[in-house]
Amino acid sequence: MSGTPYQPVFNNSSANLYHHDDPRDTQFYTPDSHSVDLPAGAAAPRFMAAAHHDEGNRASYASSQNSLPTVVGDDYDGQKSRGFYGLNYNDSEYNASQAALNASPDASPFLSEKPRAFQPQQPPKSRKKVVVGSLIALALIVAGVVVAVYFAVIKPKQNHTSGNNASGAASDNSPSNGNGDTSSTPSARVAISGGDGSTVTMFDGSTFTYSNPHGGTWYYDPANPTVSGARAQSWTPALNETFKFGEDNIRGVNLGGWLVTEPFIVPALYERYINTSEPVVDEWTLTQRLTADGAIDELENHYKTFITEKDFADIAAAGLNFVRIPIAYWAIEVRENEPFLAKTSWTYFLKAVEWARKYGLRINLDLHSLPGSQNGWNHSGRLGEINVLLGPMGIANAERSIDYIRIIAEFISQPEYRDVIPMFGVTNEPFGPTIGKDAIQRYYLQAYNTVRTASGTGEGNGPWVVFHDAFFGLTNWADFLPNADRTQLDIHQYICFGGQSADNYGVRVQNGQACKTWAAGQNDSMTAFGMTHVGEWSLAINDCGQWVNGVNLGARYDGSFTASHFDVTGDCNEYTDYTKYDDQWKADMKQFALQSMSALQNWFFWTWKIGNSTVTGRPPSPAWSYSLGLQEGWMPTDPRGSEGVCDNSDPFNPPLKAWQTGGAGAGQIPQSIQAALAWPPQSLTDVANLAAVPQYTQTGSLVSLPAPTLTAVSGKTTSTVKAGSWNNPSDTASMWVPVATCGYLDPWMGPNTSPDPCPAVGGAAAAAATTAPAARREYAPRAYITPAPGRS
Repeated sequence: MSGTPYQPVFNNSSANLYHHDDPRDTQFYTPDSHSVDLPAGAAAPRFMAAAHHDEGNRASYASSQNSLPTVVGDDYDGQKSRGFYGLNYNDSEYNASQAALNASPDASPFLSEKPRAFQPQQPPKSRKKVVVGSLIALALIVAGVVVAVYFAVIKPKQNHTSGNNASGAASDNSPSNGNGDTSSTPSARVAISGGDGSTVTMFDGSTFTYSNPHGGTWYYDPANPTVSGARAQSWTPALNETFKFGEDNIRGVNLGGWLVTEPFIVPALYERYINTSEPVVDEWTLTQRLTADGAIDELENHYKTFITEKDFADIAAAGLNFVRIPIAYWAIEVRENEPFLAKTSWTYFLKAVEWARKYGLRINLDLHSLPGSQNGWNHSGRLGEINVLLGPMGIANAERSIDYIRIIAEFISQPEYRDVIPMFGVTNEPFGPTIGKDAIQRYYLQAYNTVRTASGTGEGNGPWVVFHDAFFGLTNWADFLPNADRTQLDIHQYICFGGQSADNYGVRVQNGQACKTWAAGQNDSMTAFGMTHVGEWSLAINDCGQWVNGVNLGARYDGSFTASHFDVTGDCNEYTDYTKYDDQWKADMKQFALQSMSALQNWFFWTWKIGNSTVTGRPPSPAWSYSLGLQEGWMPTDPRGSEGVCDNSDPFNPPLKAWQTGGAGAGQIPQSIQAALAWPPQSLTDVANLAAVPQYTQTGSLVSLPAPTLTAVSGKTTSTVKAGSWNNPSDTASMWVPVATCGYLDPWMGPNTSPDPCPAVGGAAAAAATTAPAARREYAPRAYITPAPGRS
């Protein structure tokens, strides 16, 4: 473990605590109070973020003090628990890493279960119709009828011009048959696509048989590699068609633990250092140890192997249409002594874009980790303290984060990526109860304006901007930023971080827990705010699983939690050893999944994959793995089976308002609101006067993300596809960087240090800065970019 031991942290200032009038909507309700004495090297687990909502009080762990947060209770009945911690919370800290599941490259291991019978609102094409359609298509080909695939598959969107054609793209593509075969002359540009049973050649040159029982088609045109045409399922709009948010359902999955590692998702990466005097607890300490051991390449090997192209094909085959991909700021750069592996994960995100385009999946790109940490949890990069919008470096870290939001927004708003990346989560789980609502709202408006400067305004111009609810609950965001262009509200719904209960899946299904807890709140928010989705949820109903509460902390459910006493509720082995699940147990899990999907409506399951433990050889937290659930039979093979499972007595009636989807009035936020939420704030919850803390200056060299090197192949001719990194050439403002004459606190050192003022460049007080050398950092940010990655 690095220098300072991680301690549970707590902020006692009442100024930063937000009162909730409606406990049904908040994730903090009737908490149990437990004194927790965490061991050295451990930070407070997520369930401790639950706190009082009464008396305007909410505890958290955001300072280095030793006061301890409280824990939520067990009640999950209807009104009381509908919300954040009743059935909500982000899992980052709990994922264990797993080696790849045993899967043949020739067939998906997750599709052996037949879809259950149901009557969806948009039923898929029957197998008979598909067969008949294929025979007709084959007959036409044999007869010599040439079908213009470019116009049939790559037709422009009806509502707007996609603009996703690469330089030099042509429209004279020859057709492909249902098996993915193509015919061409050396001068023809041939579009390649196929459906269920076709042979796919992956980007690494290997092949597999495409299995998609839902009418999905893959598409990749080597002559125009940035053209979109794939369809994940017959009922999901193809990438070159408009996805109508609020009408078309988001059924997605997170790729957690991939480009931002978490101990409970990828345990194999962390287990090598667990039985040492200084166990690693987050990516900060992991990269420190790997670098010291000369083994940092293992992290890139994890990027290469944990998620692959085949996973994207399997996700589409599972009936899912979106992937949420967490990414960290160090994909862009690091500064000073930040130990993270810089500028490497971006290469693999670019591969994800290629794979998503090929298999018809849309991406919700989520900025998961900010410099200084926005929540103090391990998935923010470093376990411990909050240093974004809090403490003496709170504004400097926020300004740096806004720069990274801008860099990402400029890249993904380019025409080549608009169809594939329609959503951008600007910050994952900022801990609002400690940071304060005013600072969060100002930050969100600044982030929104930054994205729209990069993208432009109106449908088709860049991504929807996603705001996490910051643990304030859905109702507290009603009418936020009226007339804002294409924004979404994200809430994370978890059961396991609430109080522990002996009720198993069968009891919860019988009681309709998911339907009673979540459904009405989601419907209400679709009207009160606009487009609302659940960015994370899982099937975990207790905190069993390796490192779900944090490295070496144990579980409350079985009484093994090491930092405080909790009475034993049950045996965790019953939940973690999935090899002993019987048919009834799996059936109850599946029905609970369907109830959850029905209640949440637009969702992303956390997560697609939990890695194998090097100790057991199996995923140690099975309820968090969608792919394992498909393989073992407790996840539905067609999520449309959830339609109508919850009795929706108060439904949202689409469509969304025109301005909410980029239509008339979009982007016309009233000037009074812009002024009321002007950036930066004049104070923070623990800093009364921002003039007294270090400030950055907007004079740094602009950094951009490298574009992929793509080669277009047309017959015997190859050419390099031009690709850029910046959508708006007028967006030329410099980056926020340290003032050369100032001494700065470490951006990660915590909110309780009181630095001397940082004078402006050339100011009279410049020579008077007396910040102690131990607390100073004098550096120029290293703003360089990596070469454009090659395709492999």
